[in-house]
Amino acid sequence: MTKVLEDICRIRVKFGETDAMRCVWHGSYVSYLEDGRESFGRRYPGIGYVDISRSGIYAPVYDLHVRYVAPLGIDDVAEIHTRYVYKPGARLDFSYEIYRGRDHALCATASTTQLFIDPQGQLLVDPPDYYVRWQERFLKE
Repeated sequence: MTKVLEDICRIRVKFGETDAMRCVWHGSYVSYLEDGRESFGRRYPGIGYVDISRSGIYAPVYDLHVRYVAPLGIDDVAEIHTRYVYKPGARLDFSYEIYRGRDHALCATASTTQLFIDPQGQLLVDPPDYYVRWQERFLKE
């Protein structure tokens, strides 16, 4: 069994992230997931966006699912819980829970899958070396 790797980051909802109903627009949650992945990459270095970019082997989002449960509004603090989900192969998987800070209400759940591609955009079958090293560092018990 692998370790549970989780990061929690907090962001304050901005006016421009809301819709006409004064709730966070559904598309803004995708940006919150990216905030969560960036924070996760700083906490567990080696698969952050800077690390990935430096390697020349990229990991674009291939699959994204979001379930909306409760609204966030202007000036709310969103707590983004980002968890690494181990799956074999050349892929990065994360699950997310987004909570409203003031009452800890669950606002959204989500998952993403990123696949690795080379500089020419070709899909990799085997995980890149930097990802294998990261897994050895953080997943070994």
